[in-house]
Amino acid sequence: MKKLFVAVGVFFYWLWKLLSQASIFITSLFFILVVVFFIALFFRPGVKVPQGAALVISPTGRLVEKTTVIDPFARVINEIIGVPVREETSLQDVLDAINAAAKDQRIKLLVLSLSGLNQAGLNQLQTIGHAIDNFKKSGKKVIAVGDQYSQGQYYLASYADKIFMNPMGTVGLQGFGVYRLYMKKLLDKFAVNFHVFKVGAYKSALEPFTRNNMSVAAKDANRFWLARFWNRYCADIAQHRGLTTEKINDYINEMPRYMRRAGGDSGRMALDAGLVDGLKTSQETKDYLSRLVGRSDDGSSFKQIQLADYLTTIIPSYVGRDSLVKDRIGLIVAQGDIVYDENVPGQIDSAALCKRILRAGRDKRIKALVLRIDSGGGSAFASEEIRQALLQVRKAGKPVVVSMGSMAASGAYWLSADANRIFASPFTLTGSIGIFGVLPTFEGSLAKIGVFSDGTGTTRLAGAGNPLRPLAPELQDTIQQSVAEGYNRFLRVVAKGRGLSLAKVAELAQGRVWDGATALKLGLVDKLGSMHDAVIAAAKLAGLSKYEAVYIRPKVSPGQRLLQKLTQRASVLFEHSRFAASGGSMVREAVRDKFLDLSLLAGDPGHMYARCLIPRSAVVF
Repeated sequence: MKKLFVAVGVFFYWLWKLLSQASIFITSLFFILVVVFFIALFFRPGVKVPQGAALVISPTGRLVEKTTVIDPFARVINEIIGVPVREETSLQDVLDAINAAAKDQRIKLLVLSLSGLNQAGLNQLQTIGHAIDNFKKSGKKVIAVGDQYSQGQYYLASYADKIFMNPMGTVGLQGFGVYRLYMKKLLDKFAVNFHVFKVGAYKSALEPFTRNNMSVAAKDANRFWLARFWNRYCADIAQHRGLTTEKINDYINEMPRYMRRAGGDSGRMALDAGLVDGLKTSQETKDYLSRLVGRSDDGSSFKQIQLADYLTTIIPSYVGRDSLVKDRIGLIVAQGDIVYDENVPGQIDSAALCKRILRAGRDKRIKALVLRIDSGGGSAFASEEIRQALLQVRKAGKPVVVSMGSMAASGAYWLSADANRIFASPFTLTGSIGIFGVLPTFEGSLAKIGVFSDGTGTTRLAGAGNPLRPLAPELQDTIQQSVAEGYNRFLRVVAKGRGLSLAKVAELAQGRVWDGATALKLGLVDKLGSMHDAVIAAAKLAGLSKYEAVYIRPKVSPGQRLLQKLTQRASVLFEHSRFAASGGSMVREAVRDKFLDLSLLAGDPGHMYARCLIPRSAVVF
């Protein structure tokens, strides 16, 4: 017995020692990580731009209007265990780098390396393209390199003087389309009842939950703007590459014939069609670029500086760097789905956004406000809250200008309608003037497994909001009336804000989506232009000749500010360990987005949503 107690004691002794050592190891590792990040943040050596170097623009992940703050320690853990981080590249960072390099005598060449870019709006790519055109006016060359090109990557590459591709690569031109997952049959199998309340023939946001295919009305509306986008896309590439739109379409529609001519070689096929200027391996590309700018110090590649490093040597736009300038244009970026009072990263929290808008209205130095919005809408209540906040800024005598990004539709158009001016891109999706309501109930699902809800209440509506019970007819009637009034309110907001008749707005509404160029003709937007154009217009409306534009960012604590700096630095440290998107990830993204659509239909106080659920990424990439 004594030996047994000794053995047990020895076991627990060594177990305690093991746990103690593991605790010390984990604590030490955490401490080392903190030290490394602080050293990287505060004591990193200065970046030197080599004379006569190439600036390499290699965006990764999604191209965004503003980046999401990611906990750098979570990033480290994810990198260690192999979980992909959803990478983002700031559009403004890319523009700042290209614009600065155009005037920088140390920069001789611009290299576009686009293989890591897996999601971007065509309007964003076009804006970068215009910056590239301005760069070329300085007499400097632009070279695009890559193993292969998706449609979005190739559109941006077409702005370059020369395009090179790996001999094994492919230019993946195939046309634009919108394809969604439809799940009515699946929901029927689970006996889920989707109670839909909507106004507008084209308000197709809920079709994936109520149909097994796309309706004729939705197909007609989507076909219209897809054709507009595609025609402009082809026209731009044709102009850049000295081709015709007919040749581009023939290349796609008759691809088997082009492939046979090239002997089954996709790289040769792209070269013969004039889509690329040469086929080069990675080493051949480095040697070619080395002949243009010289070798790097270690002789392994060409003389270069990466985007992330170059950004540390320039002053970014819209940061309020000139304290002597009296007047300012406030700039607010709103990106994501519009939600009511929910602080969720990557979405537009109506309460938080309203605080920033009203802060701009009270700031005496701010003379006008520019709202840059990239959103498919969301909560109708939240959209109206934001619109009211913008009206308060206008009542304070300050002009409000809206700059639309890839999408500013439905609720995002609702809150934009009262702006003094609305700017859009030809590649902007906007309109979608309509409202819907939805309440799923699961009484049938429970019945399938032998579970039933029953009881009693004091009124006909007692328990009516319980998703485990059938939806009361009185509640159905009430919600439908509320949605109809919400739609009429939407029409009145647009009519008043845009100076149109109710009849005209009703004709343009019905939930239909419009491209930016068509929206301009219809009077839904005022001009085609970039965010920079919107800033200039705001200054003109405010009567300013000397001013600076500054971001109005959310107020953050010192700890949050430190986290943001650490995150920015972490993006540089892990620049070369990016996650490459694959077909499998596209499937995961599609499923994730579908359930995100469902989750977002639960945050409006009145169960009313002004949302456009067109998947933008499915259009280009």
